[in-house]
Amino acid sequence: MKKLSRHYKKIKIAYIKVAMTAIFIAILFFPNYQKLESTGDNIFTVYLNGAQMGVTDDPKRAESCLIAARKRLAASSDELVLADGEMNCEGAEVLWGLLDDDSVIISNMTAELRKSVKETLNRSYTMKINEYTVNLASTEEVLALLQASINKYDTKHEYYVDLVLDGNRELNVLTTQIYSTTEQQEQEEAAKEVMASAGINEELDKMLADVEPDVEKDFSDYELGLQMLGFGDTVEVVESYLQNYELTSLEQAIEEVTKEQEKEQIYEVVSGDTLSQIAEKNEIPLEKLIAMNETIEDENSLIRVGDELIVTVPEPELSVERTEEVYYEEDYEADIIYKDNDEWYTTQTKTLQEPSAGHRKVVADVSYRNNEEVGREILKEEITYEAVPKIVERGTKIPPTYIKPISGGRQSSGFGRRKAPTKGASTYHKGIDWATPVGTAVMASSAGTVAKAGWGSGYGYVVYINHGDGRQTRYGHLSKILVKPGQTVSQGQKIALSGNTGVSTGPHVHFEILINGVQVNPLNYLN
Repeated sequence: MKKLSRHYKKIKIAYIKVAMTAIFIAILFFPNYQKLESTGDNIFTVYLNGAQMGVTDDPKRAESCLIAARKRLAASSDELVLADGEMNCEGAEVLWGLLDDDSVIISNMTAELRKSVKETLNRSYTMKINEYTVNLASTEEVLALLQASINKYDTKHEYYVDLVLDGNRELNVLTTQIYSTTEQQEQEEAAKEVMASAGINEELDKMLADVEPDVEKDFSDYELGLQMLGFGDTVEVVESYLQNYELTSLEQAIEEVTKEQEKEQIYEVVSGDTLSQIAEKNEIPLEKLIAMNETIEDENSLIRVGDELIVTVPEPELSVERTEEVYYEEDYEADIIYKDNDEWYTTQTKTLQEPSAGHRKVVADVSYRNNEEVGREILKEEITYEAVPKIVERGTKIPPTYIKPISGGRQSSGFGRRKAPTKGASTYHKGIDWATPVGTAVMASSAGTVAKAGWGSGYGYVVYINHGDGRQTRYGHLSKILVKPGQTVSQGQKIALSGNTGVSTGPHVHFEILINGVQVNPLNYLN
């Protein structure tokens, strides 16, 4: 039994020696097989897109390896390379572990990324105009697109577009600069003349220029045609890297940028405008104009000077502004001459002289935005025969206002035709009735002079007041009159008490406004 125990001890000792020898050999011949500290997960298997890439002792080293692999892949192409790479690490806690060298992991990752390369990205250029963007393959295509926008108006090809750095931006953003070939040639010739006239010749030229008198230009001295051309919108161009399917062909881009499309704008109503005129002026159907503006119910809706309406106008994505110098002959109207009359109200006018058109020759700078004229400056004008101005005498006094003649009350009858009037009353009601108790104070609707105060057929007790603007107000069915004919009254002054006299079915006040002797609806004039 003792012999057997000794035998087992010898075997155990031999096993330990063999194990120690094996560990020693492993450390000697496999340097990546390392003893690791026991601090939780201390060895990590790295996976990229689900494939095992190697083993490391720190996830941060794995991230560094992925960055290095992407750089290696990018260096293999002159363009930007796009590749999917989803990395994750699975940790474990061990005493000894075999770690892969970083170079092995980087090589494995590079090979895996190469499998997932989507497509090489192309160096491209993105052009932005307001909210519109388009991607083009090169700066040559960008310039061709911009040139196509101005060639529509520059038929003689006197202007060309170039791209320059935008000095107002911190980043490398390009914008547009339009040059005139004529101006460039003139500058070059001027520079040559300066060189040629150096020294004494230059001084003589200055002296002659100082004494040369200013001579008015004749019509033939003007160089008619395109004078200025530029873009009406800000253009921004930046370099970008895109895939082929994200690029727009030059032909399609020119179509999109230069084709006129309907865009919403604000139109301010001016004196004399009607809805139909506004629709015609902006070349849109009246029904569409009404549908676009919530404040307009139908074609009869009231509009006032200064109102702002939404309209659509045809405009391209990139607007072009230009100035053309033109010669033309036209009949013209002279400005109206007004003579103020401080005794008249502003509603009163009288034509003292009828107008007659004149004729003139003109050279003018006409400014356009696309095809719409936005300004005109006359440079030279020669009158063939003078226009005769219209002379109008007009009042300066503000016309009186009109107020409701009683406080409160219930409207019991409106203005106009009625079906079943009181016996003896007209079927066409010429005023407004307010039901109110007998004895309610009745006030002058506007300042004026009492023309009548007494009994009137059908009206009962009635007061007529004449006003300075040629109008008259009437107050009927009164119970008591407090003023006399010829008396001057102020607006709001008590002139009577309400009643139920004359042809009346109950206590109320009947009120009329007459213009040129004809009754009108008082509700259209009361403030």
